[in-house]
Amino acid sequence: MTDAQSQPQGDAQSNWRPAANPWLIAICVTLAAFMEVLDTTIVNVALPHIAGTMSASYDEATWTLTSYLVANGIVLPISGFFGRVLGRKRYFVVCIVAFTICSFLCGVATNLGQLIVFRVLQGFFGGGLQPNQQSIILDTFPPAQRGRAFSISAVAIVVAPVLGPTLGGWITDNFSWRWVFLVNVPFGVLTSLAVMQLVEDPPWRNAPGKLSIDYIGIVLIAIGLGCLQVMLDRGEDDDWFASPFIRIFAVLAVAGIVGATFWLLYTKKPVVDLVCLKDRNFALGCICIAAFATILYGSAVLVPQLAQQQLGYTAMLAGLVLSPGALLITMEIPVISKLMPYVQTRFLVMTGFVLLGVALIYSHTLTPDIDYFTLVKMRSSQSLAIGFLFVPITTLAYLTVPQRLNDDASALFTMFRNVAGSIGISLSTAMIRERVQARMAHLSVHMSPLSQNFNDALQQNAHAITALNGAPMAQSLQSATGRMYETFVAQSTILAYVDVFAILAVFCFACAPMTLLFSPVKASGGAGGH
Repeated sequence: MTDAQSQPQGDAQSNWRPAANPWLIAICVTLAAFMEVLDTTIVNVALPHIAGTMSASYDEATWTLTSYLVANGIVLPISGFFGRVLGRKRYFVVCIVAFTICSFLCGVATNLGQLIVFRVLQGFFGGGLQPNQQSIILDTFPPAQRGRAFSISAVAIVVAPVLGPTLGGWITDNFSWRWVFLVNVPFGVLTSLAVMQLVEDPPWRNAPGKLSIDYIGIVLIAIGLGCLQVMLDRGEDDDWFASPFIRIFAVLAVAGIVGATFWLLYTKKPVVDLVCLKDRNFALGCICIAAFATILYGSAVLVPQLAQQQLGYTAMLAGLVLSPGALLITMEIPVISKLMPYVQTRFLVMTGFVLLGVALIYSHTLTPDIDYFTLVKMRSSQSLAIGFLFVPITTLAYLTVPQRLNDDASALFTMFRNVAGSIGISLSTAMIRERVQARMAHLSVHMSPLSQNFNDALQQNAHAITALNGAPMAQSLQSATGRMYETFVAQSTILAYVDVFAILAVFCFACAPMTLLFSPVKASGGAGGH
């Protein structure tokens, strides 16, 4: 084909626009992604109820969460391949329909084995929703409008994990844990019908091609990411590397990921093309979104965990601590999108990391008797910073990625975000346990009969108990010792949370300078040297 012939075809591709309203397309594909992301957290609070209904232990019930994450993590990086084989729209519709059917089957499961199998299938088909949603948005909108389009996507990615525990707690308390799954059915039906009606594949995706399946790449990815998800999800319960089970899965994860990386780099037709990581903006975007996800998911677990385990909140009330922050993000994202054409996008990302670090440092004001509104204010300050990160990072990541690599780029970008989120959750909970032990060891020197302050406090508490209920002094001393130990544990735990928030804050500040390596552009896609 001559240059004169190829040029009009390239112009036709770049000028193609879908027949339906692009904003309607963005909303319906984002609703599908919202359902999938919501299911990663909405089940958490229902696990005790599932265990009771299925006559299983809580530890056995957690496999309903682990199985979903494993299947989801395996499919994410290879979803672009399935889209090329089946056609992106067809694959997207298949994923929505199958995800909806599996949700129904989870809701009517009669034993734990059935539920785990259906959750595996739900995670397998759900894994194709997020990458294809972003790929559809990339093809539907020109670069100048992608920032605003990704603001719709942000509602699914950022808000859904936060709303999950609150919604799951409300549904479980007022109805049944089965409705945690069944609630997906009407939304899945509506979304699949909307996608079939509105979404269309661009003309350059209809070109026939020879089917080539990279079996080795698929197997290595499945081993690496599957074993990594099992290790991250089960590590805390099995005492990490003290468990032979975790050690085996860690070795398999490293072998699979390293093997997959080398294979995908050197094979002729890889299942996912890593060449898009040679693009500087995309590689930096993957690193930044991974850092963002680590902090977002890690802190989103720590706050309700603190509220439930230390402050005695119910699951729903703990979720309501996060909800105002989610509402704040929803209102803030359109404002950030309005700023993007006027401010270099990398400066917005830097601002987000700095603000998030400051908000996490503000968490040092934690006390054992912190009230609900102070806790909400603390979480909302973190959410304010989160609004500066997702949309600008996503926009910069895809800025210079060639159109032909959109599918693989979307799959890798989503994989980095989800795997980093799992790492953030695991590291945060592990660090809390480690820092509690460290703080208890540090404070224990003051809980000794050799400490005059300890003896004075013990005597004061004992006299107060005696004066209150007239108990003998020996019994009052025993009760006072127990109360002081409770205070000792509570103080150590609160200090552990302060330590972990401080570590996350340092991580944020370390990420901020890296954002200057992005191209100096604004959301419109033009160079912005000023």
